[in-house]
Amino acid sequence: MENLSYLQLALIAAVFVWSGFVRSGLGFGGAALALPLLLLITDDPLLFLPLLAVQLLIFSALIGYNSHKDKKAKQEAGETVTGSIDWKYLISSMKVMIIPKIIGVFGLLTLPPTLISGIIFAIILVYSLTYIFNKPFTSNHPFLDKLFLVIGGYVSGTSLVGAPLIIAVYTSHVARHQLRDTLFMLWFILVSIKLVSFLVTGVDMQLEHQLWLLPCVAVGHYAGLFFHKKLQQADPVLFYRVLGIVLLLITSIGLWRSF
Repeated sequence: MENLSYLQLALIAAVFVWSGFVRSGLGFGGAALALPLLLLITDDPLLFLPLLAVQLLIFSALIGYNSHKDKKAKQEAGETVTGSIDWKYLISSMKVMIIPKIIGVFGLLTLPPTLISGIIFAIILVYSLTYIFNKPFTSNHPFLDKLFLVIGGYVSGTSLVGAPLIIAVYTSHVARHQLRDTLFMLWFILVSIKLVSFLVTGVDMQLEHQLWLLPCVAVGHYAGLFFHKKLQQADPVLFYRVLGIVLLLITSIGLWRSF
């Protein structure tokens, strides 16, 4: 990032605040909704993906720790509580996703950055239309479940934006009160695989830039926690529709630039 202007750095900081807000507010999408903006600032996925991966690892672990602490406090108070993570389904779904995930990581490290950027924008374009028309990906058939998990695992390997497809399956198999924490544990596992591949292949982890970007993400993270409580009490359809329109505009510009 040494060659970027102060304006570009300020815009990157703002996007990482947005990333933290979305991740904790919605339970997913921190990378999916930040990458299109980041790639408009500078078109280099391998510059931002290590940053997003490290942050996802840290804040997923933080949310998992807080959930465990809340559960323990309730148990000590005499309340009957169930586990917040569906380990059985998490393990069975990982068996389906692990090979596509590894293939996706290999594709990210070998394909040209411009092509990867175009793929990312195309994926987010599809997601934006599902938000606008309130037709999110859904799965209620074993074949579709496996297909969505395979595609979601591969896309997660290439760009960290496979969440909507994976969530389409998880919402059908995981209890609502376990969904968010189960997803965060899944993201923790998936991003750990990507980070190992980055380290093995010598990708610059941009650790020096985490020092000033992590506080930006933290601001968004804690704002997102407050938003999450409000979202649980409201109909999120309007929010997703507005979000979809914004994403459609951003990705259209990004695809035009890429191709």
